[in-house]
Amino acid sequence: MTMTSPLQAALPDTGVWTTSCDSPLGPLTLTVRHGALVGLSMENQAHRVAPPEDARIDSDALGGIVTQLDDYFAGRRTSFDVPLALEGTDFQRRVWSELCAIPYGASISYGELARRVGKPGASRAVGQANGRNPVAIIVPCHRVVAGNGGLGGYGGGLDRKKTLLDLERGNRATQTRPVVPHALRP
Repeated sequence: MTMTSPLQAALPDTGVWTTSCDSPLGPLTLTVRHGALVGLSMENQAHRVAPPEDARIDSDALGGIVTQLDDYFAGRRTSFDVPLALEGTDFQRRVWSELCAIPYGASISYGELARRVGKPGASRAVGQANGRNPVAIIVPCHRVVAGNGGLGGYGGGLDRKKTLLDLERGNRATQTRPVVPHALRP
């Protein structure tokens, strides 16, 4: 269930690797297992996916992902080309897949996301699945907001969610068509 990409050839294909990188949101921790990203979390994030203790630390090996994140934060990238291997229930994976279809710079409500995954009226369940997203930013859970236009929730904190939404809305001119990673397609 791993999405492949040109970056995959550059990632270590055995074992578990991790690194941390700086971002406008604070430090981000990346975890790659067998050539695919399995975790991207922020400091003090709810439901954070921590790398295992035996993970090898190597910033060079994960440099391609870090470069894509740097480009995103600089407004030069609107989508990611990163192999993913996300573990979750079928419902969570449907939600995460649909998150990737939300265009850069846009947002939808939890209710709309529930409708899109075929569960109208399941806004809370969608919100919980959204909150369990193990790869923040790349699987853009920050693009889901409350039905009344408010921010709703965000495992990384509402200040970070606002920062991400403002960044994308300010850079919409370079928008590209969203790509749903193969690993997340139903």
